[in-house]
Amino acid sequence: MPSNTTGRNAATDWFARHAMPLTTLDPDAPLDDLEPLRDIIGDARVVAVGENAHFIQEFTLARQRILRFLAERCGFTVFAHESGFSEGLALDPWVQGAGDETDLTHINEAVDSWGHGDLLRYIRRHNTTSGRPVRFAGIDVPQAGGSLLPALIPVAAYLRDIDPDILPVAESAIAMAERIAGGSVASAAPAWADLGTAEQDALTAALTRLKLRFQALEPLYVSRGDRNHYDAAFWRLEAALHTDDTLRGMAALFGGSALPADLSVRDLYMAESVRWHLSRSAPGTRIVLAAHNNHIQKHPVAYDGHLTTLPMGQHLDRALGDDYVALALTSTADHTVEMHPDPGAALGFTIADTALAPPEPGSVEAAALDAGIGLALVDLRHADPLLDLDHIRTQSGTMTMPIADAFDGVLISPTVTMQAGIGV
Repeated sequence: MPSNTTGRNAATDWFARHAMPLTTLDPDAPLDDLEPLRDIIGDARVVAVGENAHFIQEFTLARQRILRFLAERCGFTVFAHESGFSEGLALDPWVQGAGDETDLTHINEAVDSWGHGDLLRYIRRHNTTSGRPVRFAGIDVPQAGGSLLPALIPVAAYLRDIDPDILPVAESAIAMAERIAGGSVASAAPAWADLGTAEQDALTAALTRLKLRFQALEPLYVSRGDRNHYDAAFWRLEAALHTDDTLRGMAALFGGSALPADLSVRDLYMAESVRWHLSRSAPGTRIVLAAHNNHIQKHPVAYDGHLTTLPMGQHLDRALGDDYVALALTSTADHTVEMHPDPGAALGFTIADTALAPPEPGSVEAAALDAGIGLALVDLRHADPLLDLDHIRTQSGTMTMPIADAFDGVLISPTVTMQAGIGV
């Protein structure tokens, strides 16, 4: 159709004029080519750096390089990551230099199995030489929704000292959680479904009972311990509750009975975790936030017109306004790394290099390819709202939305390489 052709040409021309070439993805290379990023982020306190698929080496390297730029040149001191809040509290001392570098997999095997170990080792090495170290902060529900245990076990340990009378309720929740624990929500949701309605509701009731008691007895709990330990234990308990609801929603999705936007609970927890860390950091603290494009975008997530999630980025945009910036990462390569459901796999899926069809007209990738753009950064903040730019790749599919409303910028890689040593 003529209107589509005109739109595509306009988007191509616009990309050709506004793409800022990058010289390399080598995180140790000079950083001058990233200086245009400074204008995109402005004074934002939270800068989210996405990826259109997990397990891609180019995106990990890009994040390392961006993190280095933001830490060394812009004063960012926290790296928040799409991994468990509870696990992050235990992992941060290691990132700061405690123990031996090879201890990472013993501290948190889930981090390495998702391919994030290299990035954390990079931050640890940065912290050994930098005068401005970077803290690590997990923001997600535990085990990517795969288990309540990383949150509940520390909660029980806290209650053992603070309120032993309620400990049996926590222990009953742990016993049920042990039966459904998996490597991710993809493996845990079917196990949750197998519990049956009575036990599912008993788990939710136990967690709700614990939360209400935490809130009702807050002054007593704080007087018996301290504010910091109470806050951490309470937010771990919230992680368990949000995980429980996420499993309920995912099981409904697998069974074909999910409500619209039923998977939003996890993203709400992630958004509130970012704010949790901000509120407990020194004034002026700035956070680099790494998560999938689908989580960081400011626009609702919908597939084929069906609303699935109000994402973390939408919540943060509403709460923080200009203090939140979202940078998507995508690729124009003809293949990607896809996760394929597999009940027999530890994470509930396997990964494989997967061929892609040519990018759809009106997509970021089509405009970049037509404009002859290679490795580059594009500032989307001033994109013409009339541009026909409403698609972007996600995994091996395509997301439809107004791209300039969803993201402030996009980094484009012409290549995709599956990360080595992924534990799936």
